[in-house]
Amino acid sequence: MTTSPPRRRAADPALPERYSAFALLSHGQKVALTTTSILLACAILAGAVTGMAPHPLWWAQVFVAATTIVYLAVICFRCLLVTAGPGARIIRVRDEDLAAARDLPRYTVLIPLHREEVVVPGLVETIHRLDYPAHRLQVLLLVEQDDEITRPALDRLDLPPEFEVVLVPGGGPRTKPNACNAGLGLATGELCVIYDAEDHPEADQLRKAAIAFEAQPDRVVCVQAELAYWNPWTNWLTRHFAAEYAANFALALRGLDRLRLPIPLGGTSNHFRVDALRALGGWDPHNVTEDADLGVRIARRGWDVRIIDSTTYEEANSELRNWVRQRSRWIKGYCQTWLVHMRNPWRLLRDLGAWGFIGFQLTFGFTTITTLANPLFWSLTCLCLVMGPERIEPLFPPAVLYAGTAAMLGGNLAVLYHFMAGCMERGLHRAVPTVLTVPLYWALMSVAAYKALIQLSRPSKRHHWELTRHGLVDDRQARRVPHRSPLG
Repeated sequence: MTTSPPRRRAADPALPERYSAFALLSHGQKVALTTTSILLACAILAGAVTGMAPHPLWWAQVFVAATTIVYLAVICFRCLLVTAGPGARIIRVRDEDLAAARDLPRYTVLIPLHREEVVVPGLVETIHRLDYPAHRLQVLLLVEQDDEITRPALDRLDLPPEFEVVLVPGGGPRTKPNACNAGLGLATGELCVIYDAEDHPEADQLRKAAIAFEAQPDRVVCVQAELAYWNPWTNWLTRHFAAEYAANFALALRGLDRLRLPIPLGGTSNHFRVDALRALGGWDPHNVTEDADLGVRIARRGWDVRIIDSTTYEEANSELRNWVRQRSRWIKGYCQTWLVHMRNPWRLLRDLGAWGFIGFQLTFGFTTITTLANPLFWSLTCLCLVMGPERIEPLFPPAVLYAGTAAMLGGNLAVLYHFMAGCMERGLHRAVPTVLTVPLYWALMSVAAYKALIQLSRPSKRHHWELTRHGLVDDRQARRVPHRSPLG
């Protein structure tokens, strides 16, 4: 085993400042938000005091109507993705091409670790079993310098020669993308991939990705493997988590691929051309969903992300508090990504085109709005059922009431269908009855969303990476998952 300090190549460009999430809002965004807030407050106050502007009830009706339109847009967009998904032309590598592959490129595997002493032995075993020539492989284990838990666990292991421990220096944000940037500076491969500590990729995934890159044009700079869980049956939470992942990776992400919309990368098993990754400036160390942000930056550059027919199995979160920590980080990162790329909406529109711009809003912005608005509309529904419809009638003109009812009923049915369709696609038939309780799962999502919003408002928590605990379930279950992808 060797241990290396990180070094950055002089030729590696830094991330452009306009793409950094270090500041929550740009100067222009602050001015626009302040001006809009003041004008809106003055208009509401004038309506309430003088009657010379619309009454506050009118503004409440506008808010309800606008939010209802957002709900309907998100539902229709999700249905479009799920419908388009099965027809996507994902990259499939034939067995004979795998067997014939000989002159494989050098590959760098980046594995950020933090307080992962429980899963490190299984991780090393899994990565060492990958079907790729060891002399063409560089495995970088990225560990914080002051991580006195993971480092001793690695010291106790007899690491294979292709493994190298990289100490991530202090001073920067303690985030996964910061560690990955340290690894990128040491990468010697033509291609690289990110794996998380609990991952169990299919053994031939690196071979498949290398062959896929060889067959694709240079503008394809990333191929994303599909993600699934090896412990869907641990409890109610993991069943829903597995169903959600199935709907996302087996259907929705394929739909984005087919429609050529920006693809928010998964946090793991995304394979890159190293030279393209360096040209992009690597990952944003201040964005806590650096993967999704990178997917948008790739699309803005005019490059492509494709989906590959290979699966990485992860550990589904089986502990509620752990799940909320993880999900709030994801939502916080989506908010960061939306704010960063909306600093100049006209430039974003020019980069992505009208359809890509709409897809970005529906993927990152509108979905978060609905998650935050859910508790309000659930409360109004309960008020209507308990106190009678006259209590909420002023907020819902007839057209808005009909649209809102359609959104509530159609939205819940659509989510049920999407989760069930994902379960059927992934063979998770036993999870289908659990999916009937999906409204409770969305309630947990709203809890995580408000936690994310609170953290965004606090500078000390804005870039805080809430650690997801792994090793809650015995990962020997992972060794019983199919060797080949069940996705067809």
